Amino acid sequence: MNLPRRQFLLQGGIGVAGLGFGAGIAKYALGQPQPPGNISRLVTDETQNSINRGFDFLAAPNAQGADGSFGTQQHAGNVAITSLAGLAFLAGGHEPGRNTHGEKVKRAVEFLLSKEDPRTPGYFHNPATPMHGPMYAHGFATLFLAEVHGMIHQPQLRDRLRAGLRRAVDLLIRSQNRQGGWRYSPQPHDADLSVTICQIMALRAARNAGFTVPKTVADRCIEYVRSCQDPNTGGFRYQPNAGPPGFARTAAGLVALFSAGIYEGDDIRRGLDFLLSFKPRGGGGGLGFGLDFGMHYHYGHYYAAQAMWIAGGRHWNEWYPAIRDELLRTQQANGSWGAQQFPCSHYTTAMSLIILQIPNGYLPILHR
Repeated sequence: MNLPRRQFLLQGGIGVAGLGFGAGIAKYALGQPQPPGNISRLVTDETQNSINRGFDFLAAPNAQGADGSFGTQQHAGNVAITSLAGLAFLAGGHEPGRNTHGEKVKRAVEFLLSKEDPRTPGYFHNPATPMHGPMYAHGFATLFLAEVHGMIHQPQLRDRLRAGLRRAVDLLIRSQNRQGGWRYSPQPHDADLSVTICQIMALRAARNAGFTVPKTVADRCIEYVRSCQDPNTGGFRYQPNAGPPGFARTAAGLVALFSAGIYEGDDIRRGLDFLLSFKPRGGGGGLGFGLDFGMHYHYGHYYAAQAMWIAGGRHWNEWYPAIRDELLRTQQANGSWGAQQFPCSHYTTAMSLIILQIPNGYLPILHR
């Protein structure tokens, strides 16, 4: 029987005080969890067929590198993309070594563990792969490893993963800056919202897996994220008082607050209202946020779908069918999704698969 995340943690005897992130495990005040029948209707036969085609693309011969990595062209061997591909498989119920694509998940875990920097313990990145901001890679890797943590049944690999994940969490705690955020490298200097969401979500996943994260880390992160919210529109900026509020930034800001334990309040309500104005319509993303926007389209919708799922109620019921139908219309003949400004179909396909499979409820980070 699948228990809601709150009930599972409480029955399992995991206390809140030692783990931080608010006074409750999960309090979805804005909406109610969707009944199972409603969820199953959202993932239509057409949607499942689209998901299967996406998996066929990622599972095609030579799609996954010999070292277990994912990524195409100059992004081959990318830690972040490998982590997202792993999350996409997990979202479909493919656990390491089990089910149709379980072996691919296991190989992705092994690849990521091999990319821990020996000079900076706990730091997951691939210096051979060019990337703007390696802490993105570290955040996604930590998130994936925390999500897969309880699914590893090989003792040696499980012990390696647990030790590496503990070091990754310690590194994230040390690298949070004074404002409460994170930036491109694992030093506590400046911060931005885009990198911060990756780290606080990873910490929430690790905390859900039983790793201790001080409550002060979440409290300081909440302060930083709130400082990025525009008081006039309710949208979120890239940095405090820097640039206009936008779709992807607002989606990231909301999920950051949810990850840190804030589920209700004026900041949440206004952020959701701002985000709803970008609900997908027609062939583009709504209000000028079209598919030609490049990598930020998939990045933004990855967080937007999670924000609406956690908010529940009308937010989710309006949002998911809209983004689902848009993704179904824009899937390519080979089963992939693409974007002009980020030429890596593994990245865009993994993001799309995660979005489409949110109603499955297989990812622990999204358990209600």
